[in-house]
Amino acid sequence: MEFALCGGNVDLGTLHDDYAEPIFKGWAKPGPVPPGALGHGPTLEPGETLDAISGYFRLFQLAKGHRFSTDDVLTAWFGATCCPTAQTVLDLGSGIGAVGMIAAWRLPGARFVTVEAQSESVRLAKKSACWNGIDGRYEIRHGDFRDPSVLRPEEKFDLILGSPPYFPPGSGVTGDHPQKIDCRFEMRGDISDYCATATPHMARGGTFVCVFPVNPAAQKNRVETAASNAGLSIIRWRPVILRQPDPPLLGLFCLMNSCDVPENVRKSPWVEPPLIIRTSAGAVHPEYSVVKLSFGFPP
Repeated sequence: MEFALCGGNVDLGTLHDDYAEPIFKGWAKPGPVPPGALGHGPTLEPGETLDAISGYFRLFQLAKGHRFSTDDVLTAWFGATCCPTAQTVLDLGSGIGAVGMIAAWRLPGARFVTVEAQSESVRLAKKSACWNGIDGRYEIRHGDFRDPSVLRPEEKFDLILGSPPYFPPGSGVTGDHPQKIDCRFEMRGDISDYCATATPHMARGGTFVCVFPVNPAAQKNRVETAASNAGLSIIRWRPVILRQPDPPLLGLFCLMNSCDVPENVRKSPWVEPPLIIRTSAGAVHPEYSVVKLSFGFPP
């Protein structure tokens, strides 16, 4: 490992700041203590923030740019849940690295390749990888994943992750920062491009996990069509209710190459019970509290 484990040979008295303290509001932080928490990581620059994610891990973000969201967190969790033995992981359209970093915390033995087109997001992700001490197993490539030169034909991955933009260009308010626009709108490909790129790079029996809206129903249909056109089958998916009693807004999808799964699974994917993020009173739902604990977030 590139860093020592909490409870091992790290002196917790050397932790660098309040965010790195071993106890946060009664919750004992799990997982490794990275170099940044010990004061050996990259430093903040003007306009940046450094925010807690899994355990002691942190993420560099722009204060007024794209910020990581519940969608990113859920994608990383569902991916690690669907493919808990992954040794090789690809994160498509990886942005500032939220999905990949969280998955890397949850899959400490895996090696990662991430692909991102925006140079500013790549710069931030590289800082985070260094701060978290995972840069030795976490390769960040700058490019458009639709470009065939970005990924070699022979590169195969046990798990592929994607948190694609949801909306066609011009279908909504674009926002006030270029980083936000590319994360919300399909400026460099859509869900069909994610599926088409994932298929040839999945290892035998590999898994592709993504998040996408399911309301309105036409959005869910886009996932189903994109999967079918790319030779993928949805084998399980979980609706996500952001707040009761609203209907599910998002879906977490687990897909595999159709040739790798039996016919009954291809025809009848498992629809899991909805994951509820917040109750009608605004409190974090008990199940989501436990889910967050499973990948190092405070409940």
